Amino acid sequence: MLLQLNDISKNFGGLQVLQGVNFNVKEGEIFGLIGPNGAGKTTVFNLITGLLRASSGSIRFNDDDIGAVAPHKITERGIARTFQNIRVFKEMTLLENVVVGMHEHLNYGVTSMLLNLGGFRKAESEARERALELLSWVRLDHKAHMLADSLSYGEQRKLEFARALATKPKLLLLDEPVAGMNPAEKTELMSEIVNIKARGFTIFMIEHDMRFVMGLCERIAVLNFGKIIAEGTPDQIKNNQEVIEAYLGKEEA
Repeated sequence: MLLQLNDISKNFGGLQVLQGVNFNVKEGEIFGLIGPNGAGKTTVFNLITGLLRASSGSIRFNDDDIGAVAPHKITERGIARTFQNIRVFKEMTLLENVVVGMHEHLNYGVTSMLLNLGGFRKAESEARERALELLSWVRLDHKAHMLADSLSYGEQRKLEFARALATKPKLLLLDEPVAGMNPAEKTELMSEIVNIKARGFTIFMIEHDMRFVMGLCERIAVLNFGKIIAEGTPDQIKNNQEVIEAYLGKEEA
């Protein structure tokens, strides 16, 4: 397994947000975590990326315990994330936004950069070529030299994907990737996520749009009041009575 959450609990003072959460993400799949608002989904992402520490349990990535690893070190190990609220540098070009995501992997020293030596120029040129390639994956390469602020909401989402991919992740975490998008943008993004997976990436998403989740994910876990209440294929989740009740309420279900 690429990612394993083993008996994870998280408390904030007297409030228990997660209780004994167990699930895993297999290499090469698209995995989804769903649940009503306040179920604890974003807390799961914050624990995986090191922004929070679990109260108990363990998180393993590539068979290493990452429960006490700093966020920037988790990125270096191969986990990248997008956020619910778009976080692009709006006064930079699309190309510059993506190159920023690569700097951890560029092979030149401070002296080379300050003196504009050959090693620095070569690394920057290669980074720009790679950035253009990543922008082409989300069909934004024709806007590479435009400011990010000029993009539509959906295009800014896709730019954030390209920048996350620039960190060379083994696992890409998508936090509500289609929030705020119109139906056409959602359809387009679904196609691009499938293409990203086909290039060898593993994807783990949180999303409220059930049609989007059911159309993309191979396996889905359902979180309710901090506990996993179901896990399985989209068809299994769709027909699970406990899941239906969690979303619709017992009487209405």
